[in-house]
Amino acid sequence: MSGIYLHIPFCKQACHYCNFHFSTSLRYKSEMTAALVKELEMQRDYLPTRTLETVYFGGGTPSLLEGEDLEMLFATLQKLYKLQPHAEITLEANPDDLSAAKLRMLQAAPVNRLSIGIQSFSDADLRYMNRAHDAQQAEACIRKAQDHGFTDLTVDLIYGTPTMSDAEWEQNINRVLAAEVPHISCYALTVEPQTALDYFIKKGKSAPVDEEKTARQFEYLTRRLTAAGFEHYEISNFAKPGHYARHNSNYWTGKPYLGIGPSAHSFNGTSRQWNIANNALYLQNINAGTLPFEKENLSPTERYNEYILTALRTMWGVDATKIEESYRTHFLQKVQSFLANGTVRRTADTYILTEKGKLLADNISLELFAE
Repeated sequence: MSGIYLHIPFCKQACHYCNFHFSTSLRYKSEMTAALVKELEMQRDYLPTRTLETVYFGGGTPSLLEGEDLEMLFATLQKLYKLQPHAEITLEANPDDLSAAKLRMLQAAPVNRLSIGIQSFSDADLRYMNRAHDAQQAEACIRKAQDHGFTDLTVDLIYGTPTMSDAEWEQNINRVLAAEVPHISCYALTVEPQTALDYFIKKGKSAPVDEEKTARQFEYLTRRLTAAGFEHYEISNFAKPGHYARHNSNYWTGKPYLGIGPSAHSFNGTSRQWNIANNALYLQNINAGTLPFEKENLSPTERYNEYILTALRTMWGVDATKIEESYRTHFLQKVQSFLANGTVRRTADTYILTEKGKLLADNISLELFAE
């Protein structure tokens, strides 16, 4: 099965930490929906199958879409593809967008899963991150979504901010557990180049990230959520049994997917391509009948490295039998030191990060890469 990602490149305001592609001007919003429809039609033969397992609206802020936008997009998807029964259809939403009217609109669409970007239940954190919502909206939106029939929810939280103490992080986790959502994504605050946060830290206007606090809050997170019955199935993701994010899990397990919209990425198993990250140029190209993407054909070494990077992040780990024979010896030699220091454990032919190893996932992957 395959999946489709649709990038909605608009936001009300810029979060200080964000390096995703978006515009705070909604000038081209209606034109963008028409262009996404046209790109779907132009890319109809990209995927190996016309049956979709997942559809994901990401961004940006997809909850800025209106009912007519979703109607156009779903009409096109249903014309070009067959949605698998019980397909996962996720839409990312900001708490301040989830009014009763918006939720009724989403109810009327085929959307069956909401990913809510709460990030924190603390006003100090939200101001630090320059989020558009406040703590009251963060708490209320989950309850409102559930009252409108959305039970398949996931919530985003960010830890490691200078404004958040360990006690406040514990309170954030307690609040989201009390809300009884079945999936939680938690991300360490990361300073991406050329973001507002990067500028503030370099100018001394913001404290740098405290790596020790970040690690401490991550360790508390994993203990607390696993004790509450969540499975830590990917470094940043926790789910009650049966509630894994199917779309994102397909990324990590190497299934093909098509990305639609400015900056969206696509993968078919042997090559990767990505659209231009510029709204005006994207529209200009699509309206002229041209697909504005760059493409990279993956070498065997790149495919091996990608498998290591993604599989090692999950609870399913790296299956050595899935590694091409020419790389298997390299992997088995390199992994020995991590087995010895307790950051990786082995079960039959599968190699999985330990709790200690999850703190070092990127570095371990780099050491296991082939050149």
